[in-house]
Amino acid sequence: MGNRREFLRMFSVAALAPLGFAHANTETKASKIPLAFSTLGCPAWEWKKILDFAAQHGFSAIELRGLQGNLDLPANPIFAPDRIEQTRKEIAAANLKIACVSSSAQLYVEDPAKRAKELRDARRFIDLAKALNAPYVRVFGGKAESDKSPTPDDQTKARVAAGLRELGAYAGPHNVTVIIESHDHFTASATLKSVLQSANSEHVGLLWDAHHTFATSNEDPEFTVKQLGQWIRHTHLKDSVGSGEDRKYVLTGRGNVPIQRQIEALRSIDYKGFYCFEWEKLWHPDIDDPEIAIADYARVAGQCLGNAHTCGLM
Repeated sequence: MGNRREFLRMFSVAALAPLGFAHANTETKASKIPLAFSTLGCPAWEWKKILDFAAQHGFSAIELRGLQGNLDLPANPIFAPDRIEQTRKEIAAANLKIACVSSSAQLYVEDPAKRAKELRDARRFIDLAKALNAPYVRVFGGKAESDKSPTPDDQTKARVAAGLRELGAYAGPHNVTVIIESHDHFTASATLKSVLQSANSEHVGLLWDAHHTFATSNEDPEFTVKQLGQWIRHTHLKDSVGSGEDRKYVLTGRGNVPIQRQIEALRSIDYKGFYCFEWEKLWHPDIDDPEIAIADYARVAGQCLGNAHTCGLM
């Protein structure tokens, strides 16, 4: 395993350096899709390393999902009132944007006190997104541990739609859109379409986690994009091997998730958002280190549109 890691590390550095992603030739595929990565994938990195690594590897943006393992972003000292202006300058100096500020808020919750807390937390993240000039805040539909049904019932969908509508009304004046991730109980296009239509808000959209709609709901990316494309504002891309819920994350383009087709489906609808790599290192510490996986994604997704064969890596 050590030899493989070292080979990939050396390969990534050697392959990326001459390409000069930050100043890539405008004729290359790399220049045609804006790349981002989630900080979920680098839970041990300090803030400066995140910005430096993103800039060095040609990323256009980062998605904030915790810093150094702390998911309560609004409470992080670098976003404190007396520090946030410096933080904004650091982001701009690295020629980066914040693609999304990702909360843990779950809108399925029924208990009034618990539901109020979830909505309150989401509003805190919306306030932070406004301060960082970030366009989106991610929330979950979620799922109760006791709920064993394959899809959410009508009452649950109604609660989630109501929560999205309420948060959208709060986010709109802040120039922020609330996006529900295709995750948990909310991975099927029919379910998400029903909820988004019921929310009926121009300040509500979808974070398409393309892995989950494929692996959990068995949807082809072309079908998902046809059903949900009008709401897709942000994406999560990642690869894995296995089937159903029995999967292991692998480097981009080495698994059986159709990443290339997912990217091409987005491009077919003239998607304007970021193609964001979500490497779940925080939840799965045994997977490859971020220095390998994130740099590798920049090459495979950026230049080869998710097809590792094109890069000669398989």
